[in-house]
Amino acid sequence: MTETLSHSLSREEILRYSRHLLIPEVGLAGQQKIKESSMLVVGTGGLGSPIAMYLAAAGVGHIGLVDYDTVDLSNLQRQIIHGSGTLGKRKVESARKRLQDINPSITISTFDERFTSQNAFRISDTFDILIDATDNFPTRYLLNDVAVLRHKPMVYGSIYQFEGQASVFHADEGPCYRCIFPDPPPPELVPTCDESGVFGVLPGTIGTIQAAEAIKLALGIGQTLIGRLLLYDAMAMSFDPITLHKNPHCRICSEKADIHDLVDYNDFCGVPGLLGPTEELPAAYCISPRELATALSSDSPPHMIDVREPHEQEISRIEGAAVIPLGELAARVQDRDRDDDIVVICKAGTRSARAMGLLLGAGFKRVRNLTGGINAWAADIDPDLPIY
Repeated sequence: MTETLSHSLSREEILRYSRHLLIPEVGLAGQQKIKESSMLVVGTGGLGSPIAMYLAAAGVGHIGLVDYDTVDLSNLQRQIIHGSGTLGKRKVESARKRLQDINPSITISTFDERFTSQNAFRISDTFDILIDATDNFPTRYLLNDVAVLRHKPMVYGSIYQFEGQASVFHADEGPCYRCIFPDPPPPELVPTCDESGVFGVLPGTIGTIQAAEAIKLALGIGQTLIGRLLLYDAMAMSFDPITLHKNPHCRICSEKADIHDLVDYNDFCGVPGLLGPTEELPAAYCISPRELATALSSDSPPHMIDVREPHEQEISRIEGAAVIPLGELAARVQDRDRDDDIVVICKAGTRSARAMGLLLGAGFKRVRNLTGGINAWAADIDPDLPIY
């Protein structure tokens, strides 16, 4: 008589996951644990793409996807869960369809909404492992606080140009994110992928590390990155681990904690996908592409300052604009007339809004930000310029 094994894997699943079943550290019992696990992926962009795809392929029984954005052509260089056929579609729906194609036997929950203090517990409470695939600090801090208050691990990943980081923050067993980075940085120190760029394959490297850590947590095997921060440099092709320790004065996970509830951090640093700086500015400080075109053809055209980097000028530029990268602006505008009519330009209006604040703070009286940046100018005024 054949002995009945204590698992609920179907014959199809046994074949699908057979390469897992052949690993002694996984086997039938381990694959059952993966099937019973639930993981929330916050973000379905560069990091979220490989994370979610590998979790689905591995057989994670319940995957949650959080995002509040649509698929854009500029995403496809790195966000491999999406494709040309889903341009303009909601990212969570695009991702859900791809995951269902990878593995139709798993459950996928989508949350097409911003992750905020009002909905964070509702969204995350049914998931055992929280995975940070965000591209902004406010959501990352909020996710960390949820993980600490709900005693769950947060699998962390971050990318910038050619560099990436990964760790597992779990306050019950080691440091939390706030132990290492106590407070969000100010907006002017927060570059985004939209502003600084990212090497296309970089999120694949960091995202698969995150997926591996999440699956190890579900299986309870191996040495995870709890208490370690893994630094990756794609240019040098190097991995460097750094040992982390709990902060005895941590604001949320120490005995001296003063944070006991969730708060939103949008006041501390900007969130891509929310209202951008241009939309938050009073109308008097904004100028549309069409308004600028009219002003440039007048008898008293404004002075234009393009605060993008030199290599961006090779992609597109507005004739007549002075090129002063944002990092050099404070040192290079001291000799300008504070009464000049100035329009500040960048790619999409974010850096130029920061530059406008710097100029106003330095005593310039007539400064406006080009709404939507040079990409909006290309779309509305000069179709010969590429949008990037």
